[in-house]
Amino acid sequence: MDLNIVLFEPEIPQNTGNIMRTCVGMNAKLHLIKPLGFSLEEKYLKRSALDYIKDLNYTLYENYADFESKNPGTYFFLTRYGKKTYSDFDYTKIDGPIYLIFGKESTGVDRHILAAHLDTCYRIPTTDKIRSLNLSNCVALVSFEVLRQTGFEGLFDKEPDTLKGEDFLDQFK
Repeated sequence: MDLNIVLFEPEIPQNTGNIMRTCVGMNAKLHLIKPLGFSLEEKYLKRSALDYIKDLNYTLYENYADFESKNPGTYFFLTRYGKKTYSDFDYTKIDGPIYLIFGKESTGVDRHILAAHLDTCYRIPTTDKIRSLNLSNCVALVSFEVLRQTGFEGLFDKEPDTLKGEDFLDQFK
């Protein structure tokens, strides 16, 4: 599974830091499209990503056209304007890289980009009381649906021995 998380012009360092940690935890590559609303050297970003940032596979792009020209694959745009639900798609049918594209916190992905990709715009169902969920929550929610459908390839379904091990709680009986 070649899962890629794409952040279009992210604005909040804490969200991006959380997403960095999530990407490390699921073996996904992170793509950051400028402009960013923060510096990658900013202490808040490092605090959110904790010490996992050293294991992060990421690339920074000057703009969307730069990203698109360097990354062939299947794009899924997550937007409140999507007419289909992200969980309705069968991700096991994709042969090649999957790119989940999330917009900036204030306005999402540029409307012209979305309009050019209407057939691959998906939404996360919510009530009409909010415009959207938190960006880092959205990334985790949709990413783990893709991973669930594809059998959590490359991930541990039990606590690995390199951490505390699957029998860790037995000592507390």
